[in-house]
Amino acid sequence: MASHKAGNLIKKTKADQVFDVFNILICSLIMLIMVYPLYFTVIVSLSSPEAVASGSVYLWPKGFTLEAYQNVFRNNEIWVGYRNTILYTVANTLYCLGLTIPAAYVLTKKYLPFRGAISWYFFITMYFGGGLIPSYILNKALHLVNTPWIMIVGVGVSCYNLIVTRTFFSSNIPDELYESAYIDGATEWQSFIKIALPLSGSILAVMALFNIVGCWNSYYTAMIYITNQDYWPLQMVLRKILILGETAALSLEEMSKDEQEWAIRQSQMVYTMKYALIFISSAPLLVIYPFVQKHFVKGVMIGSVKG
Repeated sequence: MASHKAGNLIKKTKADQVFDVFNILICSLIMLIMVYPLYFTVIVSLSSPEAVASGSVYLWPKGFTLEAYQNVFRNNEIWVGYRNTILYTVANTLYCLGLTIPAAYVLTKKYLPFRGAISWYFFITMYFGGGLIPSYILNKALHLVNTPWIMIVGVGVSCYNLIVTRTFFSSNIPDELYESAYIDGATEWQSFIKIALPLSGSILAVMALFNIVGCWNSYYTAMIYITNQDYWPLQMVLRKILILGETAALSLEEMSKDEQEWAIRQSQMVYTMKYALIFISSAPLLVIYPFVQKHFVKGVMIGSVKG
């Protein structure tokens, strides 16, 4: 009670109050800067193409219409891209976790022969890369070019993810647990599956989230290695629509008046369709993130601080 009364007697000075107001204003401004682009994407996708083209859409939709979303859902290429992206994301995440987690576990074992050399074998990739041309030649020799497999097995182990996971294993799972398991006759695989994995839910969620976000947003690999549009991920379909929006109104002087009006209308429609597709492609990650946020924060903090 006494401490409670003492706490009530402590009053903030004017400087403290000004500082609090200043912090609230700055945080509100940062939040607005972060949220408004997504909000703008939504209101543009719900506005008429004419209102968007006139530049009058700022705070709320004008000429409310779902035409952009109807065009998106009628486009078969978008559904194919969505299917491919989901397939690539799930398969690549499982592939990366299947390589990263066991590798990180093994590198925590002090009795592993040449542990330092093996660690540097991974770490050196953070500083040196083979470059685009050698990578293309290698993937072509492996018959991965222009196949879905380049999106699944093209990238396996991220060295940063490996370091974070290894730090988590070494600093959060006591060696005594492994020693007691070895005394009971457990093998390395049994100690990994029955001890390490069950105690690593937070770091597994973090690594899965890192891989999901990276793979979902990836377009560079597909742009370099995949020419068959049947294998394109959603981001490549979005890129194609963006390019169409920039070129749809070209060479208007060579068209008749009716053709010009049609081309302008198509260009405006592609513009709103672009924003609708941006929102649709971002929606899955926006839905997933709140459910893994607590694991994300916990895993990053625990896996990044030793002790």
